[in-house]
Amino acid sequence: MTSSKNMKIGILTAGGDCPGLNAAIRGIGKTAALKYGMEVYGFSSGYLGLVNNEYKKLSVRDMSGILTVGGTILGTSREKPFKKNDYNKYIRSKPEQIKENVEKLGLDCVVCIGGNGTMKTAWKLQQAGINVIGVPKTIDNDIWGTDRTFGFDSAVNIATEAIDRIHTTANSHKRIMVVEVMGHDAGWLTLFSGVAGGGDVILIPEIPYERAVLKEYILKRYEEGKPYSIVVVAEGINVPPKKNGEKRNKSAGNYIAEIIQKDTGLETRPTILGYIQRGGSPSPADRILASKLGSYTAQMISEGKFGHMAASKNNKVVAVPLKEVAGKLKVVPADLPLINQARALDTCFGARL
Repeated sequence: MTSSKNMKIGILTAGGDCPGLNAAIRGIGKTAALKYGMEVYGFSSGYLGLVNNEYKKLSVRDMSGILTVGGTILGTSREKPFKKNDYNKYIRSKPEQIKENVEKLGLDCVVCIGGNGTMKTAWKLQQAGINVIGVPKTIDNDIWGTDRTFGFDSAVNIATEAIDRIHTTANSHKRIMVVEVMGHDAGWLTLFSGVAGGGDVILIPEIPYERAVLKEYILKRYEEGKPYSIVVVAEGINVPPKKNGEKRNKSAGNYIAEIIQKDTGLETRPTILGYIQRGGSPSPADRILASKLGSYTAQMISEGKFGHMAASKNNKVVAVPLKEVAGKLKVVPADLPLINQARALDTCFGARL
């Protein structure tokens, strides 16, 4: 077995950017170099860097001073090397190119930092004979096998601050304000920021909403002398097709704002937070989590725990098999205590109890 002092490792960041990526790169790379004597290489633009063999050797100096910096010094992309018909049949497939590049450089492990798609690809690379370890990041907090992903806390802070600011506009103009939050098909970010920001209505994909319930709740507030409401909407909620079956060319937030104004007659305005939720410096909690997962990843490499993902469970860092993570989505359970606590405060989730 190769001693850790002679090991070479590669690091890449794939998928969407989020706060904490540089903190994770720093945690992995500095621990690997300083504690275990490994050589560290950074691949550019996610899996595309592995395909095109675009990398640079990272010194400890390269990984210093980046803890608080947003984005990723390595760059990222949504390249999916195992996607069918994505390459010419007369040349080597992308997985073959990756394997050849990894072997040529003599890498003992490739660390793949990313979300669900990244973990799925990492597992496929492991099955193809390349040693990999996954590190979970996403503002969506929807990766199976870990209690929390870095990027989530920062995004909750950003979305909550936006909702706080929208409260004053809603109150000043006596409007219904709809705020659309990211999260794909999971409602973690919408739920946490909605509760933290005092949302009157919170709509998440995991709890199907009823149009009539929204109308009744908002009109009831209006009749009680509460002329404005804050409606926090997850981007992944169901937006029904038009009567002819044609898909609506509207985001979830725009659609909900439209039906609320139509059903209640109250002035309603949508706000789409968009990419602002993913940018900027990571929160202290995300810096700590990314650093812990990164440092533990270097330990996993030294112990030969390949084919696993570094995860946070019950405030401990643990190794979870990638085969258990790949292809799974962690959604908000309907019986989550936070939902019941929010309902006790008269928060509406768009459904009848």
